[in-house]
Amino acid sequence: MTTLKTAPLRKHLLKQRESLLDQLRQQRGGGSRVEAATAHLGQAEDSPAQALSERELEMILDEREAAELDVIDAALKRMDDGSYGRCATCGEEISGPRLLATPHAPRCIACQTQYEQAHALP
Repeated sequence: MTTLKTAPLRKHLLKQRESLLDQLRQQRGGGSRVEAATAHLGQAEDSPAQALSERELEMILDEREAAELDVIDAALKRMDDGSYGRCATCGEEISGPRLLATPHAPRCIACQTQYEQAHALP
């Protein structure tokens, strides 16, 4: 995919990345989710089970957000190395509408469907 065609998608991904990082900073108040969750453990009004549950939720959210950043960073890397727009599985070109809908997509729809079926939870 040419640089001219990827420029708006790159801009969108960079904006999405920055928005996610800003959201993380605001939620954490400058600290990590683990630090925020640990602060919950010291609150007298919370039961130990509730505090532990909140800490686990914070960690799950942290993992999810890290995964989102990884996906965006991987798409930006593919743009840099020239492989963006090609399916990571079959090597065919990913359709323009798919990339417009999901700019970080590493696979064409057919390969993504197969991937999801193969990795589906029982």
